[in-house]
Amino acid sequence: MTDVLSAPLVVEFPFTRSLGPVQSAFLTGLRERTVLGVRTEDGTVLVPPVEYDPVTANELRDLVEVAPTGTVTTWAWNPSPRRDQPLDTPFAWVLVRLDGAGTALLHVLDAPGPDAVRTGMRVRVRWAADRTGAITDIACFEPYESEPGAAEPTPHSGEFSDPVTGIVTPARLDYVHTPGRAQSAYIKALEERRTVGERCPACRKVYVPPRGACPTCGVATAEQVEVGPRGTVTTFCIVNIKAKNLDIEVPYVYAHIALDGADLALHGRIAGIPYDQVRMGLRVEPVWSEGARHVDHYRPTGEPDADYDTYKELV
Repeated sequence: MTDVLSAPLVVEFPFTRSLGPVQSAFLTGLRERTVLGVRTEDGTVLVPPVEYDPVTANELRDLVEVAPTGTVTTWAWNPSPRRDQPLDTPFAWVLVRLDGAGTALLHVLDAPGPDAVRTGMRVRVRWAADRTGAITDIACFEPYESEPGAAEPTPHSGEFSDPVTGIVTPARLDYVHTPGRAQSAYIKALEERRTVGERCPACRKVYVPPRGACPTCGVATAEQVEVGPRGTVTTFCIVNIKAKNLDIEVPYVYAHIALDGADLALHGRIAGIPYDQVRMGLRVEPVWSEGARHVDHYRPTGEPDADYDTYKELV
């Protein structure tokens, strides 16, 4: 039986987004130690604010200021903070309905332990020392002994000097990936410069990379089949934007390649030919990376192009 592989994996994609007038006012307000909400058509104050009424879908622009104090509506204790979380000591995730607001804001509560947290407790904003116009301008909430506030939200123009118009939103996922029996065998075969798939016992199709089960028939696959190494370009795209940390000059071609004997096309880069000469039906072969851990790219074999009817089902 093939040993199942396992390895840490990080998926990270920070992206830049622009802000509309409501979100711009909300984040700029946080920078100025002001919490803004927006009033809906039925009078509910939403914090954080949105630009369209969740009931009527009409545009919302009636900004109001609410208090920096509020009430915990529900909570969950986090005993082991992770990378980039708001606090590096154990804390509670909380939903806080600020005084004057009709909805709750998700943030964190700095508390000595879970016994110190309860639904209905009063809290207040602890502002960050350095504020830039982000939700992290609220460093956290902290316990605050006071009576539930009946403060009415105050109309606010939403106008500030030097408003925040865009933010960079980080997205990162750290996890341990276990590819399973079928893909572990596929990866280990690559070390020997071989490509293996698995055949469905029902429809007899060969899937590369193997998935352990046929996506069409829903039955387990176990019969290993070696395919390729040559194949046919079924479709492709020309990449004109250079990726960060990828040492490949643009433009280059990324293609779906149906290896001989396979019933599923895999992804691969095409090189060894001008990008504008790549075409559907082009016959290609693998060029292995140094150390033979994986295929670096595919290059033309010099054979005549494959007939469309031989790969049309894989386009």
